[in-house]
Amino acid sequence: MYAMRMIFILNLSLHVVSAQGFLHADGTEIVEGNGEPILLRGFGLGGWLVPEGYMLHNQAWIEGFESPTQIEGHVLDLVDDDFAEEFWDLYRENYVAQTDIDQIAEWGFNHIRVPFHYKQFHHTDEMMPIGYSIIDSLISWCETYNMYIILDMHCAPGGQNGGPISDSDGTARLWLEDEYKELTIQIWQEIAEYYADETLIGGYDLINEPVLPEGISTNDLRQLYIDITNAIREVDTNHIIFIEGNWYGTDFTGLTPPWDDNMSYSFHKYWSETSLNTIQPYIAMRNSHNTPLWMGEYGENSNQWYYEVSNLLEDNNIGWNFWTHKKVEKISSPYSALVSTEYQTLIDYWSGNGTQPSELYAQAALLNFANSLKLENCIQLPGVVASLTDPEYGEVSKPFNLHSIPGIIPAVEYDIGVRGLSYHDGDYYNNGDGSYNEGWTFRNDGVDIESNGDANGMPYNVGWTDATEWLSYTIGDVNPGAYEIYFSVAAPSSGGIFFAQIDGQNIGVMNVPSTGGWYNWEDLVIPSVEIDSEEIIFKIQIVQGGFNIESIIFEQINAEISDNIYPDQLKIGEPYPNPFNPVITIEYILPEDSFIKVQIYNMLGILVRDLLSVEQTKGYKSIQWDATNNEGNLVSSGVYIYNIEVGKFRQTKKMILMK
Repeated sequence: MYAMRMIFILNLSLHVVSAQGFLHADGTEIVEGNGEPILLRGFGLGGWLVPEGYMLHNQAWIEGFESPTQIEGHVLDLVDDDFAEEFWDLYRENYVAQTDIDQIAEWGFNHIRVPFHYKQFHHTDEMMPIGYSIIDSLISWCETYNMYIILDMHCAPGGQNGGPISDSDGTARLWLEDEYKELTIQIWQEIAEYYADETLIGGYDLINEPVLPEGISTNDLRQLYIDITNAIREVDTNHIIFIEGNWYGTDFTGLTPPWDDNMSYSFHKYWSETSLNTIQPYIAMRNSHNTPLWMGEYGENSNQWYYEVSNLLEDNNIGWNFWTHKKVEKISSPYSALVSTEYQTLIDYWSGNGTQPSELYAQAALLNFANSLKLENCIQLPGVVASLTDPEYGEVSKPFNLHSIPGIIPAVEYDIGVRGLSYHDGDYYNNGDGSYNEGWTFRNDGVDIESNGDANGMPYNVGWTDATEWLSYTIGDVNPGAYEIYFSVAAPSSGGIFFAQIDGQNIGVMNVPSTGGWYNWEDLVIPSVEIDSEEIIFKIQIVQGGFNIESIIFEQINAEISDNIYPDQLKIGEPYPNPFNPVITIEYILPEDSFIKVQIYNMLGILVRDLLSVEQTKGYKSIQWDATNNEGNLVSSGVYIYNIEVGKFRQTKKMILMK
């Protein structure tokens, strides 16, 4: 698989420099215009043109806030039509922009799938529907990279299934009323006529995840597909037709044999095992009917599951598309937009847990939310990205951050890599039985991570510990010498046991006492540990669970006085004003001339701003942060952490930016 991933990187770099004409089917392969096979790897741009409730807020689905129409109605409940239109324009502008495509291309992907609502391509007056201008802009962004665009009718007229993802009213009326079928055929023919000669359009995904209502047979599904295909072929003989199976793209009963010589079957895969037998029926269908396969959606799971599924697909020469590149306050996509305090106020109101805000407040909150969707304002989840793009993800454990000691290592900053290489956890993906990360925050592995219940502690801690689980940390910057190693732990009752290792050698066993609560942190120490390497692998192995762990502190013994500044000597005041907008002041007193570093992190531990790195004389000091990142751009509302580092001492405090 490593070799296949290296070929993936090389092929994509070649793909950037030369256009290859129309994608088309050639037996069981999808090939480019020159006849060379291409393994499609890409992202779905979910949430962009079809907003879905679960993508737009960080709590359980709000009843009646799930489909695009319901979401639009909730916005109109708070603002007038003109402002709502302004908001949605800004929402679309920021959700996917040139920078998003640049990033996807930089990762090495060769196509994107665009879910759209039929209304965006429906001619209702003399004006051109908005969908065409949106896709035309997208084509211009993709042109530099020869990145293919597959158009996906995500919401068909009347709704192709009874769920909110198709914007239905609860009934899949597409299959029950002929006028909806006729409109679907008409819209696809108009789209095909417009894009017939556009080589960057990779194909047409006719109907996303159909679910036939009771009394409708697969013959009806097949016939509508044939009718749409025939209408497209009247104006466009160039593009691949992608056909999804019944029951959310999984059941192809009645859809064989193929009826067009330039079509591909497209299946979806969610919440299932990763073994070959889960896709064997699709492979058999491909081979039996000499027709290509494309896996049009997978995602909403752990990094380990992503890695295993992509390996499974590529080992069987099946291209894939990941769902999706960006969501709001989620750990399962490469990018996550933060929920601001103002937007949370709207969510609370919509869910019945808050009072109605004023129209002016709602306008500000919606604009703030739309701006939070810009790629530069989102948090990147490096583990998700690595599971999809790093050819060494399954072979090399890599540091989450560049750790150095003496210093503090947050427990949640274990290495990036597969289960069994960088960590071990018993429940590490969702095969249909629920969540794999009980705390559902910060990272997307099986390790259970939660927000720290101690407001004065680190932002996150590892919880729900259990026997046989372990965490590994690559520490690449070590000052050799003797150390005392402290573990910050908490437990409501005693009985937890773990041991620590350095480069595979045991250095101590810890018995966790009752600390009086899950977030009442106490330090356990392993004294006098000699470390003579400049890089080490540190491991925590849990023997008996039932405790939380917040951090590991490496304190060097007998360090030079000038390097050993302790908390009782360095005085750090509370940042003010807090919450702030847009400037906050940080005060401290240095007991002696020292080199000081001040850095700002977001709540996912990602560096936002190198605020200060300088030698200073002793005495009172203050520094201000103007809520900008290292690129000079204003950051979005939310909670931030500043870290002060003087010699071997570090301290963190929280700040709240409220715009």
